[in-house]
Amino acid sequence: MKISAILLGGGKSKRFGVNKLQLPWGKKTILEKCLHTFLRSKADEVILVLNEKMKGRGSPLTHPKLKIVLNPEYRKGMSASIHSGLHSLHPKAQGILIGLGDQPNLKTRTINALLRHFRIGKKGIVVPCYLGRMGHPVLFHRKYVNELLKLKGDRGGRSIIKKNKDDVWLMPTTSKGVIQDIDTWEDYRTLQRECSSHWRR
Repeated sequence: MKISAILLGGGKSKRFGVNKLQLPWGKKTILEKCLHTFLRSKADEVILVLNEKMKGRGSPLTHPKLKIVLNPEYRKGMSASIHSGLHSLHPKAQGILIGLGDQPNLKTRTINALLRHFRIGKKGIVVPCYLGRMGHPVLFHRKYVNELLKLKGDRGGRSIIKKNKDDVWLMPTTSKGVIQDIDTWEDYRTLQRECSSHWRR
């Protein structure tokens, strides 16, 4: 069963004043760290959605399963980036993993666990949960493509999850990275302090 991952890296970073995904994270940027995590996973392809402002800065890297897509309508919010990724989806993909470009503490093993749960085939949506709190990335069956394409504004797939509770598998995880996205400078500095000891090793 083919599974495609869409990594959202085309946000506006309104609260930062700069593109937060280009901020340093160890020897990489935040986005590079997230991208490497996805590329190491068992997803069959990774679609990286960037905004036009990042055009010309060079590709983060080349990789046989990486597809880079520019979203010219990034000002319309997260939904526009999701739509751009969906339009580039592999035609045989049965699963769609949607991830955030500002979760540098996400683990590849967590992504692979989501893929395993999805391939068991019990539910059409798989959501990672840390201590009962739902996080990202979220894995949707292809049957939800039309609903994802109807999303508007700065909204992800949470409304689809609420609407289809009977088709949701909440996957417990001990990895806090699924709920650690970087929305503010305080988030960035706090997570940097937590991770700095690992970078020095």
